[in-house]
Amino acid sequence: MALPQELQDWFIPLSEGRLTLAEARRELATIGFPQDAIPLIVQLVENPKYDLPGVELFDGAADLDTHDNIHILLGRGLLPKDEAFVLGFTMGSTNRVGPVEEKLYELFSRYLYPRDYRFSAEDFAVYRDALRLGQISRCEPLHRVDYESLMPLDLASARRKAGIEVDLLRASYRIEKRRYPQAPESRRLLARPIPCGPSAGSN
Repeated sequence: MALPQELQDWFIPLSEGRLTLAEARRELATIGFPQDAIPLIVQLVENPKYDLPGVELFDGAADLDTHDNIHILLGRGLLPKDEAFVLGFTMGSTNRVGPVEEKLYELFSRYLYPRDYRFSAEDFAVYRDALRLGQISRCEPLHRVDYESLMPLDLASARRKAGIEVDLLRASYRIEKRRYPQAPESRRLLARPIPCGPSAGSN
């Protein structure tokens, strides 16, 4: 999908720990992607408000607000490999995703979603790596975190509170940056924050 330039550029790096989560959310809200622009099939798969009673199609499904918070805490932007990583890590953090669910998600994300929303083979490889990383992480299941209580905290503190291991992410991002040097979202992963003002860290 050809995102507007401001959405392509939006990014608060993992190294940014001074902004509060609330400040980061306000920054994202100024360029926010409206929920009603997301195709229904994507929402049916990824948003828990569409789950049938007692039925969760994929573990780790999160509403849009929660999903945005996870993007921020994981230090990811809004480009395809960012999305793939956030979804994979979130699902992995539940420790409930098995091979069947992984293959089913591949079917949806690579072949059944509208073309502009499909993962490429590279994107799905990022998703799979993130899924494994989430499974070995000791963080809380990220779709269950009480993000409202984290809003006043700076990002470094919010990550600690959620149990997110920054060193683990940083090591993974080094590998991704080397593996996909042509991908802007992978190249910028280890960027340092911009040392000024409330928009520090945005690109």
